[in-house]
Amino acid sequence: MQDSVLISTGLPIALAIIMFGLGLSLTPGDFARVARTPRAVIGILAVQILVLPVIAFGLVLVFDLPPLLAVGVMLLAASPGGTTTNLFSHLFRGDVALNISLTAINSVLAAFTIPLITNLAIGHFDADGALGLQFTKVVQVIALVLAPVAIGMVVRSRWSGFARSADRPVRIFSIAVLVVVTTGAIIAERDNVVDYARQVGVVVSLFCLISLSCGFGAALLLRLTRPQAVAASMEIGVHNTTIALTIALSVLDNAMVAVPAAVYSIVMYILTPAFGWVITREPRTATADDDAVGLRES
Repeated sequence: MQDSVLISTGLPIALAIIMFGLGLSLTPGDFARVARTPRAVIGILAVQILVLPVIAFGLVLVFDLPPLLAVGVMLLAASPGGTTTNLFSHLFRGDVALNISLTAINSVLAAFTIPLITNLAIGHFDADGALGLQFTKVVQVIALVLAPVAIGMVVRSRWSGFARSADRPVRIFSIAVLVVVTTGAIIAERDNVVDYARQVGVVVSLFCLISLSCGFGAALLLRLTRPQAVAASMEIGVHNTTIALTIALSVLDNAMVAVPAAVYSIVMYILTPAFGWVITREPRTATADDDAVGLRES
């Protein structure tokens, strides 16, 4: 599959369109909002960038995954949230504005943290013979992630009407691409898909649940509001698997590395709504306290 035109050319273009759509939803104010809620943003990003890779690494070791699948799990852990994060946050009454700011910053940071974490994983799991994320490929990752976002932000600043009208089609396109690529990655490894699912299914399911729980728990420890806690759980627990799939298939040129992200993209849509229902099913009884904390944050 990784040798097809769909993967070598189509998938990077599709990711560029998706990241362009993300840029259409961002403004400089989304980055500036960090100054108004520094505790929330810094705390959540610390969990995302520092804690999640450690959790993923621990799961990989406990379940003794083969090297290429292990690298795929680490790549998944390094991938930031995306527009789906905002959708889930909205569905479960989270602070979507905080999600947008986190996604904006995380997308910039991920352009540098993804190559770093992936290269460390490749070296640790002795996958150098099959993989390699050299300097030119690192530049390719940065370009794939950052350039379309920047262009989208410029377009929004100049043609806001177009940005608003393009938002829904790009979101639909994002979901369609994810479905097509996930299906394709699984078909490409169809001879081994049952074995892969057995090996990584439990790992990525646990990773998803632990990530969601870490986001929600960290927000509560930071004494953020309940909507901010929901936003944190979705931002940390929901990853942009299109980025992971693109890097695995188009940059690293290896379908096996894409399997964890492909499996995750399926279980995520089952576990995340279930988690959202659990954390929001109890009626809120501390509105005044939440509001007070929110005032202190601002």
